[in-house]
Amino acid sequence: MKLGWMFAMAVVAVAGNAAAQETLPPGFTMERTGHVNDFAYFEGGWNTVQHRLRTRTPGSNDWEDHPGILCATPYLNGASTVDEVYFPTRGTAGFTLRLFDQERHQWSIYWVSSVNGRLDPIPVVGGFDGNRGEFYANDTWEGRPIKVRYLWIISDQNHARWEQAFSFDNRTWETNWTADFTRGDAATLCENGQPRR
Repeated sequence: MKLGWMFAMAVVAVAGNAAAQETLPPGFTMERTGHVNDFAYFEGGWNTVQHRLRTRTPGSNDWEDHPGILCATPYLNGASTVDEVYFPTRGTAGFTLRLFDQERHQWSIYWVSSVNGRLDPIPVVGGFDGNRGEFYANDTWEGRPIKVRYLWIISDQNHARWEQAFSFDNRTWETNWTADFTRGDAATLCENGQPRR
């Protein structure tokens, strides 16, 4: 009888683990690693076209587009990078801080918006495999638990694309923000590492 009970519990545990795995959106992991030079290509000045949802709720389709200027600078021998992006038609800006954990070989990416001036306390973590970077987080949006994904795709030395997606159901991703980047002349676009206003 005891053996039968133990077998039943093992079946329940396996089923529970399988169900938990099935409820993760595709690709989600907090274990992806990278290299300290993953963001070395991004140093300098960039022109960007931003395409994002006005409201990041499930099923939203109200997109807006605006240009931006981004200036990126490495620190700590590449293990930290910062960039500021300025949106001239909106009069707002954003600041990204990336930190490379030398022991875990993993990037943590933090965001600050000029709209509220607060550091998002939960970073996305991950790294690059070739020309594709993936970064994930468990977070909340308007009080609701979500999964977050950043994708970086490097087309060539002068072009890159970033995408942000949320998973509200732990099964599918909904992209809510994309940005296409074209390398520009840092001497023209940037001043002291910041976008010219």
